[in-house]
Amino acid sequence: MQKNIASWKGFRLLLLGLGLLALGFFPSCQEEVVLPLRPSETIPVIEAFWTDNIRLNRVSVSSSQDFFDADTAPQLSDARVRILDLTANREISFFYVEEANAFLPLDQEAGRIGHRYRLQVDWQEKRYESESVLLEPPILDSLAVNFRPQQGFRREGFYISVFGAIPFEENNNYRIRIVRNDTLLNRRSDILLFDDSFGTEILDRGFELNFRFRPQDRVRLELFRFERVVFDYFNQLVSLLFNDGGLFSPPPQNPVTNIRPVGHEGPVLGVFMVSPYLSAETVIIPGPGEPDVLD
Repeated sequence: MQKNIASWKGFRLLLLGLGLLALGFFPSCQEEVVLPLRPSETIPVIEAFWTDNIRLNRVSVSSSQDFFDADTAPQLSDARVRILDLTANREISFFYVEEANAFLPLDQEAGRIGHRYRLQVDWQEKRYESESVLLEPPILDSLAVNFRPQQGFRREGFYISVFGAIPFEENNNYRIRIVRNDTLLNRRSDILLFDDSFGTEILDRGFELNFRFRPQDRVRLELFRFERVVFDYFNQLVSLLFNDGGLFSPPPQNPVTNIRPVGHEGPVLGVFMVSPYLSAETVIIPGPGEPDVLD
């Protein structure tokens, strides 16, 4: 009986050795396989921003690309772009500026609070439209800078809190952009959105931003307010940017646009964002006992 047990143990060791040997061979046989994908149709991608600040108003019209195409999306400079002020019953024309890779207002016009606007883009005899209202801005009072020591995953540094007020009962959909030393923070983790899910007192008590700053940084905070459909678009965009295509990730898909085709069924991508613009600036000046230099 002991002999049979010993023989079984020896057989198991032999199987284990063969398994480990096989694992050693398999990695050397791996190679990257790129699946041939059917070329997709060209879809216009419209990114339009209309505010009460002249320097931010622009419309980009480009074409979609294949999944593996790493080149910059080609601009559709032959498109015709205009915005209709439905409240004032007037048209705002745009012209293409190659240096900006975008269409800019012909007369450097800005939006007006409370007015409703319609975007119209004509390309290859097809029209695309979207409408939205320029909402009232919230109240942006001040920025406060506080030094925070290392705590958990938060690194030692200077952090900014935003103070103000949200006096509205609806359409409380906001985005904050940060410009540091004349550079817009535009990584996927820098897209900061918030609404009134936890009340409208978030600015009353000070909203600390999870952005780390260093001494002498010049910081500009920009605050936007828009309709829910635009808020949902940016939320879906953030989810798409964080989608790694892994086993447990949902299938990636483009954010739902608020732009629609008119008189045809052709697809379109992008967003028409209409928003008031608020900004506040500060310089990070260390206080007594606070570090003058950070990594």
